[in-house]
Amino acid sequence: MKPLFASAIFAFILLVSQFSFSQEAQFPLVKGFGGIYEVPDASEKPDGSLDFYILVDLSTAAEDNAEVSRWVDNVARMMNLHGLAGVTKERMHVKVVVHGGAIATVMNNEVYQKRYNSDNPNIAVYKALQEAGVEILVCGQSMRARDLEKSDLYVGANVALSALTTVTTYAPKGYTVLKF
Repeated sequence: MKPLFASAIFAFILLVSQFSFSQEAQFPLVKGFGGIYEVPDASEKPDGSLDFYILVDLSTAAEDNAEVSRWVDNVARMMNLHGLAGVTKERMHVKVVVHGGAIATVMNNEVYQKRYNSDNPNIAVYKALQEAGVEILVCGQSMRARDLEKSDLYVGANVALSALTTVTTYAPKGYTVLKF
């Protein structure tokens, strides 16, 4: 009986320890999107006293047009990771330039419905990003190549001359360029 009792206690401890490691996703800067988790053992993390200048070059298409693009959500995740480390939204200076295959993610619902028979699930993420201070820029060249007008974009998206010139404008100003 003792080995069975010991096995039961071990199983119970193992089960309880699994719950102690799980935690709910956090959304410190971008509410509801880009959920992240505390990592108590992290020895490297962003310095909350610094300002961060980041340009996200977003060109990767969504895997499933009926779901939020993991790449758009990754922008929210990047924001939230900085927020978890104590960086305020006032210290986050983030611009996202959308082009190439990712251009569908910025279409308004009407245009998106015609192309994909689904509401655009990315609009809610972009709006949450904007509430956190992120500026969304759409490559005008990608729009022209796909016969899109500004009116085809969700309200709040801004048009840039091109993704190329957006990168070459902000990189010399000290923005870190991330490619998604």
